[in-house]
Amino acid sequence: MDSTVKVTKGAGGRRGGERKKAVSKSIKAGLQFPVGRIARFLKKGRYAQRTGTGAPIYLAAVLEYLAAEVLELAGNAARDNKKNRINPRHVLLAVRNDDELGKLLQGVTIASGGVLPNIHQVLLPKKSSTASESDKASQAKKSPKKASFRNK
Repeated sequence: MDSTVKVTKGAGGRRGGERKKAVSKSIKAGLQFPVGRIARFLKKGRYAQRTGTGAPIYLAAVLEYLAAEVLELAGNAARDNKKNRINPRHVLLAVRNDDELGKLLQGVTIASGGVLPNIHQVLLPKKSSTASESDKASQAKKSPKKASFRNK
């Protein structure tokens, strides 16, 4: 285009002219989660007759916070297992070992997550009874009275 050509705006600035670049609602709110998409889902879901302008922003912020929390804990679980990638097992370990997230996702099944490592106390061997039995057995072998009694 020739730089000498002047673009004139129409009545009230409606037609022609250079348009400003669109700024998304997510950028305005300073979020990563899509505010516009969440607004659309809130409207399509018919959760209420009317939806306020702040509702999708607030919901996006809450969802972003929860996602960041789960990902941080899952990343720590992956690092503990000497892995660079988060897999469903790490997500399960992160969620179940955190009190508040565990309560929030109590009835949720994470596919390919497995279960928490747990052995019931009743099934564990008794340390005190086995130790005392081994002490009695060792005393029986070393006891001079019993040794002399056996020789007689």
